[in-house]
Amino acid sequence: MNCSISGEVPEEPVVSKKTGLLFEKRLIERHISDYGKCPITGEPLSMEEIVPIKTDKIVKPRPVQAASIPGMLGMFQIEWDGLMLSNFALEQQLHTARQELSHALYQHDAACRVIARLKKERDEARSLLAQTERQIPMSALAAPEVNASALSIGKRGAADEGMGPDAKKIRRGISASIISELTDCNAALSQQRKKRQIPPKLAPVDAVERYTQLFSYPLHKTSKPGILAMDILYSKGCGPVVELPLCQGKVWLVPSMFIPYWL
Repeated sequence: MNCSISGEVPEEPVVSKKTGLLFEKRLIERHISDYGKCPITGEPLSMEEIVPIKTDKIVKPRPVQAASIPGMLGMFQIEWDGLMLSNFALEQQLHTARQELSHALYQHDAACRVIARLKKERDEARSLLAQTERQIPMSALAAPEVNASALSIGKRGAADEGMGPDAKKIRRGISASIISELTDCNAALSQQRKKRQIPPKLAPVDAVERYTQLFSYPLHKTSKPGILAMDILYSKGCGPVVELPLCQGKVWLVPSMFIPYWL
């Protein structure tokens, strides 16, 4: 008879009253303490429903595999395979635990950053609220003063108007008659501008576009730039080099040297 959990011959066999299954005492005790139910059927089970079986204390026979060297090698191979599988499963669990831990650490770091930013924004909002609360009483006090001054000025102006004929009175700006005169004048000038004709001697646009430069002569030297005097016709100029160029018709005359009166 073998244990229903380990599949081996139990050293301290016990049987369940509900299911009649055989178990190893230490294994079923641990399972009931952890889960409180039968490991095979899943029904609720307690230690009061477990009955021990009395057996003779005999030496367990050696298994058939341990009777020869090839059998022992097969047992060792099976144990080694089980150990490798268990090691592989542990490595997988370790890798998964590391990934979960890394993810949790990243989440914790992001949460800390968000909390720090929210605290900073909260402090800034509190400081702005405090500044606003300090400014509100000042503005509330200033508003009645302005209203009082405006009322006092209005009363004073009314009192001044109610004084004698020599008192200063508020005068209006442009009267209605002046506005009407300005409107009539604007209408008359607009009609005159519309009736104005183009002079016949005015050069047309195409003629102006055909204009070309006939000659060019600099008025002053570049060593001492600047124009100090110029005739109203813009054909004569005087600069700091005390030379006066003259233009007669289409020919520029040789610049004449003049001594200015301020030298």
